[in-house]
Amino acid sequence: MHIVLVEPEIPQNTGNIARTCAATGCTLDLVEPLGFKLEDKYLKRAGLDYWPMVEVRVHASFEALLKFYPAASFFYATTKAPHDYASVAYPQDAFLVFGRESRGLPENLLSCVYDRCIRIPMVEGARSLNLSNSVAVIVYEALRQQGFPAMRSAGQLTGREEPDAPWLDYL
Repeated sequence: MHIVLVEPEIPQNTGNIARTCAATGCTLDLVEPLGFKLEDKYLKRAGLDYWPMVEVRVHASFEALLKFYPAASFFYATTKAPHDYASVAYPQDAFLVFGRESRGLPENLLSCVYDRCIRIPMVEGARSLNLSNSVAVIVYEALRQQGFPAMRSAGQLTGREEPDAPWLDYL
């Protein structure tokens, strides 16, 4: 699975998202222009020592990303989407696309892909969640639907498979 950040502006958000990618086995695709340099100390600090676990690819533009992955299944996160993120079936190679913190994804892009736009439901008056929180919410739902493939292949349990749960005797 891929997390795509289109023109991210805040290095700490991107660093946190890199940690999420490391923890989930996702590739991080960054679309330029970036609001920071990849050597930024805040970016590196937010990503801690997880950077060696993350495959990061930088693309000169969104068009360049589309050319690099011509057959990919893209899902676009926006507050203006017709579908909530949990009502969509994500393929294993899904690309989850997020816009910049201050403006989101461009309207001209969203109008072309409206049927593949997803949103996180929020109470009235709330404009949006923090970018790194939004990424985590959506990527974990997609991975939940798939049975957490990277975690299973690493031999880790998801918690539901634990055969001996002594605390169950007390329920």
